[in-house]
Amino acid sequence: MPRSNDHSFSLRPRRLRRTENIRRVVRETRLSTDDLIAPQFVMPGENEHEEVSSMPDTYRYTIDRLVEKAKILDDLGVPAIALFPAIPDDKKTPDAAYALEPDHLYPNAIRALKDAVPELMVITDTALDPYNSDGHDGIVRDGRIVNDATIDVMCEMAVLHAEAGADIVAPSDMMDGR
Repeated sequence: MPRSNDHSFSLRPRRLRRTENIRRVVRETRLSTDDLIAPQFVMPGENEHEEVSSMPDTYRYTIDRLVEKAKILDDLGVPAIALFPAIPDDKKTPDAAYALEPDHLYPNAIRALKDAVPELMVITDTALDPYNSDGHDGIVRDGRIVNDATIDVMCEMAVLHAEAGADIVAPSDMMDGR
C-alpha cells in the first residue's frame, strides 16, 4: 500500500544550498562593483568641490577634482559614471545655447575624464534643464515648449558629447513626444 507523506515537496530547495559551488551556480542575483554606475556632478572652477544640498554626501566637483574622483572609482572597479553638469546661472538662456558650445564645461569634463581614465565609461545627459533659464527640459517660445526645436538641440548635444568622448549619451528629459 502506498505511503502518504504530508511533507513531500515537488522542490526541495535546501539541496540547492548544500555547497558554495551549488549556491554560486543557482543564485538569482549577484551584485558587484561591475554593476555600478556612479553619478557625478561637474561644476566650473579649479580645485573645488561643494556638497549638493538636496543629496547629503554627494558633491559637485571641478574638472580637476572630478578626474581625481574618477581615478578612485576606477581603482575600486566601478566601470562607469553618469555625468551631470552644474551650469552657472549667467550661462543659462531660454534657448539653452551654452549646451551647444564645443568648448564649455561639459565637453571639457568628458575629454578630461577620457584622457585620464580611458577605460572608464562616461555616460552623459542631454537634458536641457541645466542650460535653460526657465528650468525647463525644452525650448520655450511664447510660453510653450517647442518640441521640434528642443529635439534639434538635443541631437546636436548628443553629437557634441560623442565627439568629446562620451561612451553613452542618455536623454533624461521626460517631455511628451520624446
